[in-house]
Amino acid sequence: MNFFRTTLLLAAMTGLFMAIGYLLGGSGGMMIAFIFALGMNAFSYWNSDKMVLRMHNAMEVDARSAPEYYEIVEKLAQSAGLPMPRVYVIDSDQPNAFATGRNPQHAAVAASTGLLNRLSYEEVAGVMAHELAHIKNYDILTMTVTATFAGAISMLANFAMFFGGNRERGGIIGTIAIMILAPLAASIVQMAISRTREYEADKTGAEICGQPMWLASALAKIANAAGRTANVTAEQHPETAHMFIINPLSGQKMDNLFSTHPDTQNRIDALQALQAEWYGGQGPLKVSTGGTLGANQRRSQMRDDAGSDGPWSGGGQSRSSRPSHHDEPDQSGPWG
Repeated sequence: MNFFRTTLLLAAMTGLFMAIGYLLGGSGGMMIAFIFALGMNAFSYWNSDKMVLRMHNAMEVDARSAPEYYEIVEKLAQSAGLPMPRVYVIDSDQPNAFATGRNPQHAAVAASTGLLNRLSYEEVAGVMAHELAHIKNYDILTMTVTATFAGAISMLANFAMFFGGNRERGGIIGTIAIMILAPLAASIVQMAISRTREYEADKTGAEICGQPMWLASALAKIANAAGRTANVTAEQHPETAHMFIINPLSGQKMDNLFSTHPDTQNRIDALQALQAEWYGGQGPLKVSTGGTLGANQRRSQMRDDAGSDGPWSGGGQSRSSRPSHHDEPDQSGPWG
């Protein structure tokens, strides 16, 4: 299914690229666009993850430079049965994170300094479990290739603005249509693959870390802070917005119809329903984007009401059914 989805995405993006080439330069322009698209397909497969990490000035860290953050990813990767991904930090005050790569063997996860500074140990674990879920579900290739193609389509639309289109195919009106419709079409493709995968990654991430409410609480915090904190790099590269756990663009609340992410409260509600299914309604207090529990109160209730299956109990097993009811080990972490 993931291979089919990626193939369909590449075909759609290639077709859109060729259509723009035809409108700009006729049959010759279409052939040039086709050749360019083939090259981009190959280049994106092997190098798009490096491009995205470079766009966001991500710095690779290890067990010595970021021991606790690295440890979280390492434990979660073991729980998920995944190879250890490369671990990166983005210097941005906006709390956010993403995963990238072409497959689990060549994957990377990145978290912003804002996320590591604002969230507790448990919440960071919930976020990174979500990102590892994208790797486990093979979403990362689709996400990264989409970002590369969306950027190229926007570039081609800008090219049309400066050099104009073929007069036989609409002249100035056709050029304006390309400038408006081409990036919009690319955005629609991004939305089509983005919204449903976020729900699935939330569920799989909860299974990896064993605690749905860790991610629910993190989403509430991130949503509150992201809307008030600009991500300058993401604003400069909006084609990568769908890769983040929360939409990093400041205009996300203006038009939910064209948002690359589902409503955050809907995601939290789904995680709370999962918590109730696993724990019989005995989970932590309700979380909403309107405000979260205090860190100490939330952590205390997590320990009282939730089990400790998953990477934190030492078993290294992900959850697929309701866990047993026992105390969770004390792991306040460096950020709580």
